[in-house]
Amino acid sequence: MNKGERIAKVMARAGLCSRRDAETWILDGRVKVDGKVLETPARCVTPQNHILVDDKPLPQAETTRLWCYYKPKGLVTTHKDELNRPTIFEALSKMLPRVISVGRLDLNSEGLLLLTNDGELARHLELPSTGWVRRYRVRVHGQIDPQELKKLEKGITVEGIHYGAITATLDRQKGDNAWLTVSLQEGKNRELRRVFEFLGWPVSRLIRTSYGPFQLGTLEPGGIKAIPPKVLKDQLGNARGRNEIKKRRT
Repeated sequence: MNKGERIAKVMARAGLCSRRDAETWILDGRVKVDGKVLETPARCVTPQNHILVDDKPLPQAETTRLWCYYKPKGLVTTHKDELNRPTIFEALSKMLPRVISVGRLDLNSEGLLLLTNDGELARHLELPSTGWVRRYRVRVHGQIDPQELKKLEKGITVEGIHYGAITATLDRQKGDNAWLTVSLQEGKNRELRRVFEFLGWPVSRLIRTSYGPFQLGTLEPGGIKAIPPKVLKDQLGNARGRNEIKKRRT
């Protein structure tokens, strides 16, 4: 007997939203199953169930796609901003179908942002267990102490929040400004800005240059490129394979 899948997972795969957002929409009373408003995300559904979101039928899941996007400074990574600031999705509305970002870059950060039409994929790629390293070029103000950078590899706690291992190297010190190359696997909200501010080196520019195997390359601010299906399939297979190896070791 087919017990189906959690409805939030089905909604995410249909490209409406992330699984987390789907759970919020359900609790807000926006989802109906077989004519009844759903009250809890703890519900499994099958293709035989009739699902409405905001009184509209759930779209059929499309072929999973992924895009590399150069997010410019000055745009927020959200579908709707409470302060009415411009969003990346407004900028992309005429270029792409409905998409979801893999993680976020804050208002003043720029660089590579992965976009997908599959909310379940977005959630998967955000997990540290995927093993994908995120790399950045960071300009900070201050005189860099390489020994302090080295300590970041053991993690650091700032104002009660623990941040995992960060690898940072000094590329160039020019006067009171320095460029760093930084990499990490788990990026919490405004992590690099908070960590370097704590060390006395406020960030003046932050550019994400890669996310796992995907590179910013020659993209210009606002530019976008699609990942070929074969490349996407190969890279997702590699990531999932690493996950299985980690599970067997633990």
